[in-house]
Amino acid sequence: MKKHLIREVKVHLVSQAVTGGFADATRKVECIGFTVVRVMTEEGLEGFGVTYHEVGGEATKMLIEKNIVPKLIGRDVFETEVIWNEMFAYLRGVGRKGLMFCALSAVDIALWDLKGKILDIPLYRLFGGNDPKVPVYGSGGWSSYSDEELVEEMAGLVKEDGYKNIKFKVGVEGGRNLNRDLLRVQKVREAVGPEVGIMLDANNCWDAATGARFANRVKEYDIMFLEEPVFADDIPGLTRYKNSTDLPLATGEHEYTKYGARDLLIHNCADIVQLDGVRAGGFTEMLKIGALTQAFNVKFAPHAMEHMHMHLVAAFGNAPFLERLKLFQGITESLYSNAPRAVDGYMTIPELPGLGLTLDMDFIREHDEKF
Repeated sequence: MKKHLIREVKVHLVSQAVTGGFADATRKVECIGFTVVRVMTEEGLEGFGVTYHEVGGEATKMLIEKNIVPKLIGRDVFETEVIWNEMFAYLRGVGRKGLMFCALSAVDIALWDLKGKILDIPLYRLFGGNDPKVPVYGSGGWSSYSDEELVEEMAGLVKEDGYKNIKFKVGVEGGRNLNRDLLRVQKVREAVGPEVGIMLDANNCWDAATGARFANRVKEYDIMFLEEPVFADDIPGLTRYKNSTDLPLATGEHEYTKYGARDLLIHNCADIVQLDGVRAGGFTEMLKIGALTQAFNVKFAPHAMEHMHMHLVAAFGNAPFLERLKLFQGITESLYSNAPRAVDGYMTIPELPGLGLTLDMDFIREHDEKF
């Protein structure tokens, strides 16, 4: 079999400042962006992967360039499993979560993009899927919004963008005003009607008792799930929440690797597992995480990054939908020259090899951040 050896790796940072006071229950969002990793082979093929560039993107870029790239040059792009395990062992002393895994994730996704291009097949088909049309929900509704701003945005996601399911933030005033949160949910439900699915995200703001109390009060509005009601690392708290309400629990966007997913599952911490492939270890690891969710018979709904995750959701029968963050729409459409958009609650994967996406290199070169 012909080998496809890695010749060069380039890393780019692109971002945009967020103005207007966007905040959830626990933090203010000041910047959004991408760390873009491009991997080139000796034959001239190119694959890419991305991770976040909000806080720490500069460190992620340097970690890739100084520590990962020297161990990639000359390797066969099909060695994804071996490369992943070698990088995990090599870098474990400086991070088994966090920026190290963001770096590894972007590299791994780029290698899978190359594998799809070499085999001339979209990744969703390489993963075993057969239908490129994937459900997607609209996500936004910051807790810093006024009630009127929240209702306007959520109603717009339904009426103008055609979403059948939406998600917004709870935890106003730092999570200290449950009654106002309940009123905001009521207002949104009245605005969008009974047929639209509503999901809620508390962004780690409560303890288990408060989260369960809110859940038991808000479920009268036919809520699909409550996300991250307690601190993401509070495994016992997540279990206590689960044991105190029947409102489904979603969590996992701040977890890493199959081991993090395993711990959520064996401690009964999630009905919907939301690990993010551009953090949790790339496609090599997300395929295992998805398999774990199937083994525990829970839903697999990766966090955000819909253009990376669309291939996984198309392949996993227990993956109900993608999440499309309204805040990221502008920069996402600038980054890719052919990014599919959500139409009437669905996104259609391009019938192109690999990720099926083309980077807008003019945009990247113009906005590439040097430091």
